[in-house]
Amino acid sequence: MMNEPSKDQSEQEPQVLVVGPNGIAVEGGAEGGEKSVADMVEQPAKVMRIGSMIRQLLDEVKAAPLDEASRARLREIHQSSIKELEDGLAPELIGELERLSLPFVEDEVPSEAELRIAQAQLVGWLEGLFHGIQTTLFAQQMAARAQLEQMRRALPAGMVPPGAEDEPPSRQSSGPYL
Repeated sequence: MMNEPSKDQSEQEPQVLVVGPNGIAVEGGAEGGEKSVADMVEQPAKVMRIGSMIRQLLDEVKAAPLDEASRARLREIHQSSIKELEDGLAPELIGELERLSLPFVEDEVPSEAELRIAQAQLVGWLEGLFHGIQTTLFAQQMAARAQLEQMRRALPAGMVPPGAEDEPPSRQSSGPYL
């Protein structure tokens, strides 16, 4: 469901996302503020549900031959899925999705091959999005661990229990039951 860019959209500079050394996406390089990929998914549960549905549809398209009516219906589902996904994404990701989505010819029933390609492309994009989110979360977790370790090293002697410096953070005792 790719719309022709409006006059203002085509005159604007394309948005570039750069991933910094900490795994956080930085909009437009150094001039924009940091914004993680995870922050760009405004409704993650909705995006995950739609992604699961699209993957299942792709499996169904591969498994059984489709008649004209079912191909027309699948085309509608594909287009409405993209519209629903856009409701759960930040503008940066909506623009990327619109640029990458294969539009179907208006008032024409797509072939099975066209549907498979469009569905596979969408599944691939969603998987890339999910991997980006996982990478961002992992990088944030590692940065938080490094910051915690740095704070522990900065504590005065006697504030850290003996042997705690050598223990990984996940294994340290934080209470009487651990």
